[in-house]
Amino acid sequence: MQITPIATTPNASLPNAPTQEDKLRDASEKLEAAFLAEMLKSAGFGKTSEQFGGGTGEDQFSSFFVQAQAEKMVEAGGIGLAEQLFETLKERANEPL
Repeated sequence: MQITPIATTPNASLPNAPTQEDKLRDASEKLEAAFLAEMLKSAGFGKTSEQFGGGTGEDQFSSFFVQAQAEKMVEAGGIGLAEQLFETLKERANEPL
């Protein structure tokens, strides 16, 4: 039995590999989520109330809750920051050096 070698090129793209635009959009959405998380923290979202406080455990994990909430906000359309960042990054990526 003879094995036939498969020709490959070093720059061959995988069919499901993220494109440059996918990477830029992902970075933009992560930045918007981080911004929203900071705004939610500043507004007191995720703080334990004295009435129903869950103790130290709740305090330790509240940042995860705030971050998850911010990510859901971005998935739902956010405040438009990610789209503005994406468009700016895309323009800059296409500019010649």
